[in-house]
Amino acid sequence: MGSRIVLVPGFWLGGWAWEAVADELERRSHRATALTLPGLESPGTDRSSITLGDHVDAVVRAVGAGDDEERTVLVAHSGAGPVAYAASDRAPERIDRLVYVDSGPLPDGAAVRPDLDPAVVELPLPGWAQLEAEGSSLAGLDEAALQRFRSRAVPHPAGPARQPLALHDDRRYEVPTTVICSSFPAATIRELAAEGHPVASELSRLPVEYVDLPTGHWPMWSRTLDLARAIDAAARA
Repeated sequence: MGSRIVLVPGFWLGGWAWEAVADELERRSHRATALTLPGLESPGTDRSSITLGDHVDAVVRAVGAGDDEERTVLVAHSGAGPVAYAASDRAPERIDRLVYVDSGPLPDGAAVRPDLDPAVVELPLPGWAQLEAEGSSLAGLDEAALQRFRSRAVPHPAGPARQPLALHDDRRYEVPTTVICSSFPAATIRELAAEGHPVASELSRLPVEYVDLPTGHWPMWSRTLDLARAIDAAARA
């Protein structure tokens, strides 16, 4: 028997970003649902009033949409990591495992982009050089993949990036967790967690398994089959 797997994409992406991985998971008898978070439906969507709460609510609804007895494996990529973590704070009883793909949780009160001016409504996809300079490796992506990314990317709502997490339920620390490390090796992430670095400090409080999958920041495109295998193994753990 497979699991119910909810896939949440990172900045600028809709559920389309997970299509190939979702297909591979379905072939492995899982039931995969790829989300498009509020504000990321299309370039013309009004993003001015989208909040972090809207994104967390969407994930909570998705993990609660199955049978009452069914638990869910929640998979989050990149900037969706803190959103998924907040969902595990809201509904820990519904999540069988939380899988971070080149991502991770943030502590209570932290935000992805606290520096954003309140007047900023949305964050367009930057140029490739800027992305790499900011630490988002494009390794493994050919020109066709980059063109598809650029053509389908949607500006990300600024509200969810700017607003801090508000976490309350310590049961989130009991949710089994897998971190799939693609941009940085697992040993580096373990060290950051042990040192209490803000980007990884919460991992030291969680039951974590680390998986190395060396490539760039978008393994759903650069190593589709290997990522699907890693998610499948996490779901069956």
